Amino acid sequence: METISLHNFSERILEQLVHFHVMKLSGGFFLWVGSAPVLSNMAVSMSSKSDSMPLSTLVLGDPSNTAPNSLSLRLAKKTKKQVFVSYSLPMTDSNLGLLVENRIKKELELHPEHF
Repeated sequence: METISLHNFSERILEQLVHFHVMKLSGGFFLWVGSAPVLSNMAVSMSSKSDSMPLSTLVLGDPSNTAPNSLSLRLAKKTKKQVFVSYSLPMTDSNLGLLVENRIKKELELHPEHF
């Protein structure tokens, strides 16, 4: 029986301290990204046997905020796992999202056992 494991890391990105919380689950993981302890949205993505692109849906939050869906799709495609993402950062700088995603990819390469 696989246990749930937690992995946390933080990084200052564009003058903002961003926190990352990864909860490894059986067959997937939950990733929370934010600067304050808020769960304002959540998307889930998973691979599909009938399509090369993963399936994705927003479980919680404002549908006009596409960040959690987009990030969960890319991570599901990369990891081939079920991915839950909550992305609670302001959409003030388009570079922030790219830099945050690059930091997640770096952590995936350094510590794949946590994902």
